[in-house]
Amino acid sequence: MRQEEKKTIHAAIIGAVLFLLIQIFRTPLGNIEDKDMLSALYLIIGCCNVAFAFAIFAQGWLFFANRLSKARLHTSALFLGVCILDFLHTLSFAGIPAISSYINAEQSLWLLTFSRLASALGILFIFSRADKPVAVEDKHKVFRVSFVMILVALAVFIFGYMLTPWISGYSWVSGLQHLTDLVVLFVYLLAVVLIVYPGKADKSASILIIIRSLIFFALGQVFFMNPLSVGEMDYLFGMLSSGVAYYLLLKGVYRLTIEEPFQENEQAEARINYLAYHDDLTGLPNRRRLMQRMEEIVIQGERDKSRGFAALVIMNINHFKNINDSLGHYAGDLLLQLVSKRIGNDVKLNEELYSMGADEFAFLMYDRTGVENCLIRAGELLKLFETPVQLESGEYHISLSLGMSIYPGDGATAEQLIQNADTAVHNAKDQGVEIRRYIPAMQMKAKERLKLENDLRRALERDEFYLVYQPQVQLDSEEIVGMEALLRWDHPKRGLVSPVDFIPIAEESGLIVPIGEWVLKTACLQNKSWQNAGYRPICVSINLSMRQFLQPNLAGKIDAILKDIGLDPCYVDLEITESMTLDKETAFDQLNRLKRLGVFISIDDFGTGYSSLHYLKDMPIDRLKIDRSFVSEVMEDSNNAAIVSTITSMAHHLKLKVTAEGVENKEQLQFLRQQHCHEAQGYLFSKPVKAAEFEMFFLKSSLGMPS
Repeated sequence: MRQEEKKTIHAAIIGAVLFLLIQIFRTPLGNIEDKDMLSALYLIIGCCNVAFAFAIFAQGWLFFANRLSKARLHTSALFLGVCILDFLHTLSFAGIPAISSYINAEQSLWLLTFSRLASALGILFIFSRADKPVAVEDKHKVFRVSFVMILVALAVFIFGYMLTPWISGYSWVSGLQHLTDLVVLFVYLLAVVLIVYPGKADKSASILIIIRSLIFFALGQVFFMNPLSVGEMDYLFGMLSSGVAYYLLLKGVYRLTIEEPFQENEQAEARINYLAYHDDLTGLPNRRRLMQRMEEIVIQGERDKSRGFAALVIMNINHFKNINDSLGHYAGDLLLQLVSKRIGNDVKLNEELYSMGADEFAFLMYDRTGVENCLIRAGELLKLFETPVQLESGEYHISLSLGMSIYPGDGATAEQLIQNADTAVHNAKDQGVEIRRYIPAMQMKAKERLKLENDLRRALERDEFYLVYQPQVQLDSEEIVGMEALLRWDHPKRGLVSPVDFIPIAEESGLIVPIGEWVLKTACLQNKSWQNAGYRPICVSINLSMRQFLQPNLAGKIDAILKDIGLDPCYVDLEITESMTLDKETAFDQLNRLKRLGVFISIDDFGTGYSSLHYLKDMPIDRLKIDRSFVSEVMEDSNNAAIVSTITSMAHHLKLKVTAEGVENKEQLQFLRQQHCHEAQGYLFSKPVKAAEFEMFFLKSSLGMPS
C-alpha cells in the first residue's frame, strides 16, 4: 500500500477517534467557563481558516498563470466566496462588535451553513470530474460566473437576514437548519465516494490528500450538528477540523493542478530527450548521441595530442534483410535485441556501444595504444557470434561485417569518422570479408555505387535491360527441355554491367520488384512468341527474388500475366532459393498458391542455404538445382563429389528432378550421368545468348551432344 493511501486511512481513523474522545470527555470540556478565551480561540482558528481559504483562491488565481486548469480556477473562485462567508461568520460568532451588532449568533450559524454547503457542493462538482487545461482568457469567464454566484449567496443571506425578525419564532426554522446540516454532511461523504470510485484505478497522491480534506470537512460538520447537544467546544473543534481540511485542500489542489502537471511535463520532456538520444528497440544510445560523443573525442584529441587512438567500428548483420523478410519483423526485432545484448555484455573499460538504426551498431574504443590493438579487439567482437542466436523458431548462425575508422588519421571531424566507418563496412560486405579499415579509395567506390543506383532507377524507363537464355539439356535424351532467362544491363556509358554489380543494389533498393516483373513478362512473351512460330514448346526458368516471393499478391500477378500473354503455366518454371523458405508457414502458403496456377517450382543453388530436409519432403516443389560451386570441382574434390551424389540420390527418392548448373567439361558431364542426374546447363552446352541466337542455334536445329 502506498504511503498516501496509508495516510488517508489514518486520517479517517484519527477523525473518528478524536470525535469519540471529545464525546467521552464532554463533561470536563464543557466546564470550561472562560467565554472570552473560547471566543478568542474561535476567532484565531476562524481567521486561520479564512487565511487558508484565501490562500486556495490566491494560488489558483494569482500564481502560475501558465498552468491554468478548470479544477484550479473553479476551486479558487469557490473558495473566494467561502472565504467571505467564513470571515463574516467568524467575526460575528466571536462577538466582534462592529459585525455582531448586525449579525446575531443564529444568523451567523446560517452563514456557516451556507459556507459548508457551498464548499461541499463545489468540491463534489469539481473533483468528481476529469480536469482539463484552459486558456488564460477563460479565467475571466470563470471569475464572472463565480462573482455572480457569490453575489447570489450574499443576496440569499441578506434576504434571510431581513426575514429573521418575522420567522425567528417558528420552530421549522431550526429544523430547516438541521436538515441543511445533514445535507452538507451527506454531500461531503458523497464527494468522497464519487472521487474514490471512478475507474477503481490507483489514485494520485494529490487526490488522496483532497479525500483526506473531505474527511476532516465531514468531521467538522459532525461537530457543528452534534446530536448530543452542540456547545461552544463543539463549534471550536468543528472550526479546528475545518482548518485542517482547508490546509489539506490547499496542499492537494496545489499538487493536483500545479506540481503534478509540472512533474508530468518534466517526465515527458525527459522521455522525449531520452528517445532523442536512444534507440527505442534496444535501449542503446543512438546515432545522434554517437555524433556528440565523437565530437567530444575530437575536441579532447585536439587539446591533448598525447591521447591514445580512438577507433569507431560500424557493425552490420549479414543477410539481416533475409531473416527479417522470411521470419517476420518480430523475429528481426528480437534478433537485434539479442545481438545488442550479446555485444553489450562484452563491453569493457573505455568502450561504448551504440545503435545506428536498422541492423547496424557502432562500437567505440578510445585511449588505445595502437591500431593493431583496435583490430584485435574488433576480431574478438566477431568471435562473439560463433555460437548461434536462439529465436523462437530455432537457432540461427549469424555473422557480422565490420568497418573501422581510426582517430586521428581517418577523419578530422565526428561526421567524417562516422561516414568513413560506414563506408568501410559496406566495402567489407561487398568484398565478402569480415573487417575493413577505411581507406580513401573506398569513398570513390561508395560514390560510384550511389551513381549506379540512380542509373538503375532509370534503366527500365530507357529500355536498357535485355534477357539472355541458357539452354537446359536432358542428359538421357540429349534434348533441350528448357532454358533459363537471365537478366543483363546494357548501360549507355558503362556498357555491359555485371549482374554481380547491379543485382545486390536492386535488391537493397527495392528496384528488384519492378525489374523482376519485367523479366517475368518479357521471358513469357518470348516463350509464347516461339510457340506461335511453331517451335517445339519448352519450359522457361525465371528467378524470383526474396522481395518478389514475399509479395502477398504474387500468385495473382503471375496468373494475370500468363492469361494476358496466353502462355500455358506448365511452360514456366519459377526458381527460388533456400533462404526464401526460412519462414516455413509463409513459404508453404506462397508455394501452394503458385502451384495451383500450374507452374513448376525449382530450388536454385541447392546446398548453399539452410533448408531443412524435414520440410523439404513436404514442399510443393518439382526440381532441385545443384549449385555450380559443387559441380565445378567434382573431379578434384571428393567432398563436392559426395555432395552432388547425395543431392542427386535424395532428389530421386523424393521424386524430384535434379539439374546441375555450371557444367563446363566432359568429365563433369560423365560424372553427372553416372549419378543419374536428369538435366544440366553450363558453358559446355552454351553460354547464355540473346533470343535471336537461341532461336537460331537451339530451336531451328537440334543440339549435338558431346560424346
